[in-house]
Amino acid sequence: MLRPGGAKEAAQLPPRRTRAPVPVPEPEPRPAAIDGSRASVRLGLACFLLLLLLTLPARVDTSWWYIGALGARVICDNIPGLVSRQRQLCQRYPDIMRSVGEGAREWIRECQHQFRHHRWNCTTLDRDHTVFGRVMLRSSREAAFVYAISSAGVVHAITRACSQGELSVCSCDPYTRGRHHDQRGDFDWGGCSDNIHYGVRFAKAFVDAKEKRLKDARALMNLHNNRCGRTAVRRFLKLECKCHGVSGSCTLRTCWRALSDFRRTGDYLRRRYDGAVQVTATQDGANFTAARQGYRRATRTDLVYFDNSPDYCVLDKAAGSLGTAGRVCSKTSKGTDGCEIMCCGRGYDTTRVTRVTQCECKFHWCCAVRCKECRNTVDVHTCKAPKKAEWLDQT
Repeated sequence: MLRPGGAKEAAQLPPRRTRAPVPVPEPEPRPAAIDGSRASVRLGLACFLLLLLLTLPARVDTSWWYIGALGARVICDNIPGLVSRQRQLCQRYPDIMRSVGEGAREWIRECQHQFRHHRWNCTTLDRDHTVFGRVMLRSSREAAFVYAISSAGVVHAITRACSQGELSVCSCDPYTRGRHHDQRGDFDWGGCSDNIHYGVRFAKAFVDAKEKRLKDARALMNLHNNRCGRTAVRRFLKLECKCHGVSGSCTLRTCWRALSDFRRTGDYLRRRYDGAVQVTATQDGANFTAARQGYRRATRTDLVYFDNSPDYCVLDKAAGSLGTAGRVCSKTSKGTDGCEIMCCGRGYDTTRVTRVTQCECKFHWCCAVRCKECRNTVDVHTCKAPKKAEWLDQT
């Protein structure tokens, strides 16, 4: 069956509206005492703002990710850390912001899935609009992965919303029309192809807005990894077809392009993380070069990073490490989820727990499924905390 859709063309981003300047009347003269009082108030306000700026972090890179926590209740003016361009897009397209929030929740779940057996397991921090705390302040390969998969999540969510008719500014892909061919022969474009073009264009405008204002080495790194995430979604577009003809002979085909499951994008970016390239910025700040002589050069599909990662063994908020104390590990595994690696050689505690599960389920006519409760006693192994007290100083 053909996917639902229509011939409605995808709308372009509307041009920014401008307003005619409003004439401002000449101010009336004020007494000197009032002017002096207002001047002191302005001075006090300026001092307060200066003090506030000095107490805030030098840079917060992850503010828009908080949209995933706010969901449909997002209020553009109250999202901390949005730059002016992001705030404008948020105010102009509130329905798309709901999709951005869904994309944020989706990529965070995928990130946690990909690193569930690692010391850094993509843990988010509650009530923190940076979502990952200080872990993103270091230009590590974890930061590279997070920027790539977050950009991919926005593209995937917006593209899906366009094709499902949830957005008024876009619908099916308007460029897949006419006849085409593949290895199986000719076919006609039909149905509702996912509008990846609009998803990529909006994600680039929204996600890249903060980095384009800064124009430093870290911004260059983030822009590169954002682009890797967007192209990863496009990489896994698949061709779906419906056959027409006598007895389904497939003499005629109607096809459309469809998004793959986001897990494929996550798996691909996870492999890119394993092969990420350490780089340094060139002197003009416009490109990358290998961090050391003999290192391979980064390509457009490689994730790039500047700084080595911490070992994530102990709690170190300055480095963005939550540590592995209390993490569940496998006693028999030799991989990253094994207790030896996960616990960083500190050892582990074993607790015997009883788990109740549904078992021996049978179907009874009509129409019920009845199960028994089975109790299994298993050993759960958790990493010990560091023995030395000095690690507390790092918090």
